[in-house]
Amino acid sequence: MSHNLYTSETPDDVKNAKGIHLVTQNTPNGQAVQIFLEELKDAYGLEWTTTLINISTNVQKSDWFLRLDPNGRIPILIDNTQSPPFTVHETSAELFYLLKFADKQDKFGFTNDLERNQALQWTFFWHGSGAPYQGQVNHFSRAAPEKIPYAITRFKNETLRVYGVLEIHLSGKYTGEPREYLAGHGKGKYSVADIKTWPWVKGWERTGFTKEEVSAFPHLLKWIDRIAERPAVQRGIGDAYVQS
Repeated sequence: MSHNLYTSETPDDVKNAKGIHLVTQNTPNGQAVQIFLEELKDAYGLEWTTTLINISTNVQKSDWFLRLDPNGRIPILIDNTQSPPFTVHETSAELFYLLKFADKQDKFGFTNDLERNQALQWTFFWHGSGAPYQGQVNHFSRAAPEKIPYAITRFKNETLRVYGVLEIHLSGKYTGEPREYLAGHGKGKYSVADIKTWPWVKGWERTGFTKEEVSAFPHLLKWIDRIAERPAVQRGIGDAYVQS
């Protein structure tokens, strides 16, 4: 990897960071990595530093940022314990990087190959289906200069369909055994698959869905509440990640 990661424009708190450093904003994608870092802090005492940015200013399209992530998206994870520093982009890849290098006891992963693959399946499912669909609902409902009913309806329906897939899985409709978490044998175990998915799904109301619409997913709603109770989750979406 090139050692030319930093320039004079790179914020000092980024280029002078030691250990794990996170460049983030308190969005669903940012929250996934924020939550996992907080969980790792509780589990292992992990320490890291954070730079908060505001993507509405397009800072993520600046040269210093693109050197770290050519895709120009948050969050970015920088591991300064590697030489040269190792950068990771894409939320799911960041979660699995931390799982490999910081979760030595697989408290949020699995040692069993089949369970590990199940975690991959559900992480990829949300990464490739849920997040893009729900993100498009948010865009066309709130940010688009022109409200296009077809686009809003299409992506809302697709997001609800994906919620329905999660509901089928959590309800045990075809297995006869309801689950508490997305991956793992039996009722499952809280893992990176849940951490990736939860920050998006918990925002269903802000996305524009009604209580009547999501009432069709009772097991999913219980899953949202179950994860929301975790102290690390509360910290991971909390004030420490809100720019003043």
